[in-house]
Amino acid sequence: MTTFYLVRHAHAVWTPEENRSLSAQGRQSADGVAEFLAGYPIAAIYSSPFQRAIQTINPLADCLKLPVLIEPDLRERELGNCLPEGFFEAVEKTWLCPSFAYPQGESNDAAQARGVAVLRRLHQQRAMEHIVLSTHGNLLALILKGYFPSINYTFWKALTMPDIYALHLGQDGRAKMNRLWKL
Repeated sequence: MTTFYLVRHAHAVWTPEENRSLSAQGRQSADGVAEFLAGYPIAAIYSSPFQRAIQTINPLADCLKLPVLIEPDLRERELGNCLPEGFFEAVEKTWLCPSFAYPQGESNDAAQARGVAVLRRLHQQRAMEHIVLSTHGNLLALILKGYFPSINYTFWKALTMPDIYALHLGQDGRAKMNRLWKL
């Protein structure tokens, strides 16, 4: 089996700027992520290009003396610029209608296809290894939904900052998932 550790970034103070940094609380949580994952036999670390995802996984990379490999397709799903509803209502609408996208936004279907393609590629290139993917809440949930169709908006909303899920993929295509992060 290939094991992917999908890490949702730690807390960042919200701003409209996508490339925002972790908060003080988030930096402390990033150290906790490193401490938690340091005992696993991790062969590679990939991250979204956004600062909060990189900063979440940097302490682990430093501990394991591994580079953080930037994977652009691990970026968060772009919700769009013109949201007639509030944030949570807008996100819920995209989960209820996965092909829907707000103007200048990306549908859940498109984001999921992008994220799952990363896993499929790495599963072929790095079979039987343990790999960390540092990403964002919506994309993490959408990737998991690609393997477990029952994952939904409620699952996404229950994710914490940070959060860690292990996704075990067999060579036969079978998948197992478990949540590792416990607050």
